[in-house]
Amino acid sequence: MHPEPPPTPPTVPLTATRRPVSEMRARADSFFDEVARRRTVRDFSPEPIPLDVVRRCIEAAAQAPSGAHKQPWTFALVTDAATKTAIRAAAEEEERAFYAGRAPQAWIDDLRLLGTDADKPFLEIAPALVIVFAQIRGPNDAKHYYVKESVGIATGVLLTALHHCGLATLTHTPSPMGFLERILERPANERAFVLIPVGYPAVGCRVPDLERKPLEAVLVER
Repeated sequence: MHPEPPPTPPTVPLTATRRPVSEMRARADSFFDEVARRRTVRDFSPEPIPLDVVRRCIEAAAQAPSGAHKQPWTFALVTDAATKTAIRAAAEEEERAFYAGRAPQAWIDDLRLLGTDADKPFLEIAPALVIVFAQIRGPNDAKHYYVKESVGIATGVLLTALHHCGLATLTHTPSPMGFLERILERPANERAFVLIPVGYPAVGCRVPDLERKPLEAVLVER
């Protein structure tokens, strides 16, 4: 006897818009111009931001594709001053160890071009922090697949969405980041993936004068 075929998963009609090629090109150019203006900001204004916008951007990030549709992410939105102070203290402790010898000299030299050091005042100044957690497994120890890839895609969507709405961000990854799991009381199946301060740039904010690689340096075609 042949085994029963697996049940057909439920489906819904795809909602998609096929656009004229001229419109596609215009939209591609417009999107490029917008994302090319995105920059990492380390000098934030303490001015409050509309948190409903941040929540909507997180909701947009949660629409990202994921391995086997497990959606292995949790987004922690932190605005409480005491919690931000605790996060800064713990992050700077790790950063001091990093700059004092944990990191190889080549890494320190590369970071010097960006003007970074162990002091992270933006963790308190920025009105909101979004900490993205990767769920290494699901409830009841359920298997998750391609967790880092899935969470990385969702994080990229989040950064782009926040920029699109006019908010500045920074991707901060102190290593190790276990203090975030402790401070935010996350369950054992979650690991901190990235810490993202969110806010408006400070008045007079300046950023490093950087050039991004041109298309011919990053694109290979066959």
